Amino acid sequence: MTLNTFAARLLLAGLLGASALAQAKDIVVGVSWSNFQEERWKRDESAIKAALEKLGAKYISADAQGSNEKQLADVEGLITRGANALIVLAYDADAVLPAVRKAKEEHIPVLAYDRLIQDTGVLYLTFDNVEVGRMQAREVLKAKPAGNYVFIKGSPTDPNADFLHAGQLEVLKAAIAGGKIKVVGEQYTEGWSPEIAQKNMDQILTRNSNKVDAVVASNDGTAGGAVAALKSQNLRGIPVSGQDADIAALNRVARGEQTVTVFKDTRTLGEAAARFAVAMAKGTAPAAVQGAAIWSGGTKKLAIPSVFLKPVAITTDNLDYVVSAGWATKAQVCGGVDASSGPKACR
Repeated sequence: MTLNTFAARLLLAGLLGASALAQAKDIVVGVSWSNFQEERWKRDESAIKAALEKLGAKYISADAQGSNEKQLADVEGLITRGANALIVLAYDADAVLPAVRKAKEEHIPVLAYDRLIQDTGVLYLTFDNVEVGRMQAREVLKAKPAGNYVFIKGSPTDPNADFLHAGQLEVLKAAIAGGKIKVVGEQYTEGWSPEIAQKNMDQILTRNSNKVDAVVASNDGTAGGAVAALKSQNLRGIPVSGQDADIAALNRVARGEQTVTVFKDTRTLGEAAARFAVAMAKGTAPAAVQGAAIWSGGTKKLAIPSVFLKPVAITTDNLDYVVSAGWATKAQVCGGVDASSGPKACR
């Protein structure tokens, strides 16, 4: 199923009659956010809240602020406040498991939002993160088929970091094995922090006397940190990847400072999360929600009901895609870009 088809079905299914709204009006959906550091989570929240409002359900939330202990307390607090279903963006996929068990004891369904929680009783909803990693590596490899490569990976507590890296390596392993690419730095980024990514990149540049030819960064925050480190050494034009289509990253793509960002339309993800949470609160089993299939690609090889949406790689060639999709304005994407020499979307 294509992303557009999936989105169309969600829209169709969202046109609920008065009776369906009446059934959902007493449903409370609690959302536990890992933190709001990344620009994208605010967009996700807006999509979830809008979809729940249309469905007649109530939204409550808590921000763990990057703390495992607070997230555990937050989930218990959401249950106490009357949540009939939980959407959990896990800060640490393992540390959150006691909270998931607590919810299951209370017969409250859990949706693992964008980050895997390895429990067969949850519904896992995300984009295809391995494919995101492939997209990142393909575009960087196209721009720089040989040379010294750096991997700026995601948070070590987030399974997505390893899914992304697995996809990156699928694309790059032949060039690495053949000696065309030499990996001169590889570092996880605690909490996906741009500041930590910049620090890590600074250290890698120092160790390699600035001899770095390409950076495979796993999201736009870490990409921004890597680009800042490169700029501080007056290194420009080096291919850098990212994901999330943050406004700053889209502008970096237009300015030639970032090679690719991967667009994951979180409006669709948020709407799906809201619909699925309400359906599960009304008794639908995770494996029975629309589009779910059993997936066992996690490290524990558990059979987990999952729904994967399709991402889109954004480069200078198709920057107009995010503008046409209403994700960003031309002014946001093209700020500071010379219209006469910039990408087509900025002319």
